[in-house]
Amino acid sequence: MDLSVMFFGADSGAPTRGRGPGPAGTGVRHADTYDDILTVARTADRLGFHAVWTPERHFQQVGQVFPSPPVLSAALAVATERIGIRAGSVVLPLHHPLKVAEDWAVVDNLSHGRVGLSVATGWHSADFTLAPDHYEDRRERTLRTIPELRRLWAGKPGEYPDGTGQPVSVVPQPRPVQRRLPLWVTTSGNPETWEAAGRLRAGVLGATVGQSRDELAGKIARYRAACAAAPDQAGTDAHGRVTLMAHTYVGADDAEVRRLAAVPLKAYLAKYLGQTAANRAAEGREGERLTEEQTGMLAEFAFQRYLNWGSLLGSPGTCAKMLADLRDLGCDEVACFIDFGIGRDEVLAGLHRLAELREAAL
Repeated sequence: MDLSVMFFGADSGAPTRGRGPGPAGTGVRHADTYDDILTVARTADRLGFHAVWTPERHFQQVGQVFPSPPVLSAALAVATERIGIRAGSVVLPLHHPLKVAEDWAVVDNLSHGRVGLSVATGWHSADFTLAPDHYEDRRERTLRTIPELRRLWAGKPGEYPDGTGQPVSVVPQPRPVQRRLPLWVTTSGNPETWEAAGRLRAGVLGATVGQSRDELAGKIARYRAACAAAPDQAGTDAHGRVTLMAHTYVGADDAEVRRLAAVPLKAYLAKYLGQTAANRAAEGREGERLTEEQTGMLAEFAFQRYLNWGSLLGSPGTCAKMLADLRDLGCDEVACFIDFGIGRDEVLAGLHRLAELREAAL
């Protein structure tokens, strides 16, 4: 089972380190956060991690430094030597497929063939300020664009209207290094999305959060069956590839992890819950808005659940058991969330411990 590093966007609470003030009223220097991302990526590269994933975020408190995965990935490509450079995820309905193919072909060349993309439908209505007409049918747009994106990546022409409205046939440039685009579909847990990923012979990028082990086992089985029944389409093999995201900090012991992770992770979870509630309110579901007390209780519940199952939060022994369980569940790769508010030095120390666990399991 492969281990990757994933940034999920919890940068807005990152401390400054004495290099000047950040944006007005934030106390955050985004330049410092980019320095941290590059440092973590270089370390993960040296330690032999499989890939580094970066998200796409727009206009939110969470994820302020991640508006453009290909731009950041270009920096990661030249800062590293062997680690995979992944988008986790490209919000596909926000972008023309030609632009996605061209941007990521640049990164594929800069990295000498290390690119991989997970595509997502998007979930927050504010993101679609960039493409307001694409919000209502975002799921259908994503699924039908995947074959088109694969064709463009392979160098086949696509026909689109030009500035005069006339159809023209174009081939995206530059040509990528990889002939086939390594592709995942991101899911928040909908079983139909797992099955759709299988039918497309794409990998699936899921998460342990909010799901029991039995629920995940059922979705993985459904995905594998769909993959096995699907025809070849320049994607994964008939087995597919399951990548699961999990919050990660491997500490010296369980008590240290609880001490270091509790406050920042619960604060991060509360922000996430607040974003979700705000989006529901924007869609007219005002009754689902959470009070501050309810948000705090839900964050506490989620944190306690993580300590029991689904996270890599704990001592090396505790995390080794979880890795073994995820492997037995059918997970091919764990994408380790590391940027939920723990300091950079602790994150790097945790990566070294995690690398030692991986080596011991090989």
